Amino acid sequence: MRLGELLGSGRSADVYAIDDDRVLRRYRLPVDAGREIAVMEYVGAHGYPVPEVYPGAERPTDLVMRRLTGPTMLRALMAGEIAPEEAGEILARLLLRLHEIPARTSGDPHDRVLHLDLHPDNVLLTPDGPMVIDWCNSREGPPGQDCAMSALIVAQVAVDEESDLAAPARLVLGALLAGLGAAIDCGDGLEQARRRRGADQTMTVRELGLLDSAVALVRA
Repeated sequence: MRLGELLGSGRSADVYAIDDDRVLRRYRLPVDAGREIAVMEYVGAHGYPVPEVYPGAERPTDLVMRRLTGPTMLRALMAGEIAPEEAGEILARLLLRLHEIPARTSGDPHDRVLHLDLHPDNVLLTPDGPMVIDWCNSREGPPGQDCAMSALIVAQVAVDEESDLAAPARLVLGALLAGLGAAIDCGDGLEQARRRRGADQTMTVRELGLLDSAVALVRA
């Protein structure tokens, strides 16, 4: 498969154009993308806004999917194209909608598909509406944990005094928490989110140092 322009790079993967309709996401780590593909196909079959996945990947670390147009929610926030409050409301709706889908493999009727990395940089604002990308962290479990993880990720930015996004991130967080209401687990769910973030090897030392303050802000 011939790859085209490098469209973007994240903490663990790069995204390349294949043609006008498809892109390839290639992990730089030895990650098997097969599980991520299965989750995307599953939630997509339930009508969740996720890019269509195509066959044709040549490596276990590759994922071929439909090419989307539109900025990430983070880029739109930075450009003033979307209000922080609206961003928080959209994140809350996406989480609640995801958690209406039954778990794919778990036998526990209370478990749901969890994204566990749903934040403004993993939402594309397309002409067809918000689309959720980057499902590599997805698991199944209590939905309150997923809500807690999203809140914690946003809160880490909100407590970073050196970030230009700290002030808008607080507004995003407030709207997110208001939209989630009782769906978020600020007890054990938030602690599990903290432990998961703390064990993330892609996090910087500075980001790790913000976790305690972020947890406190969510609870406040």
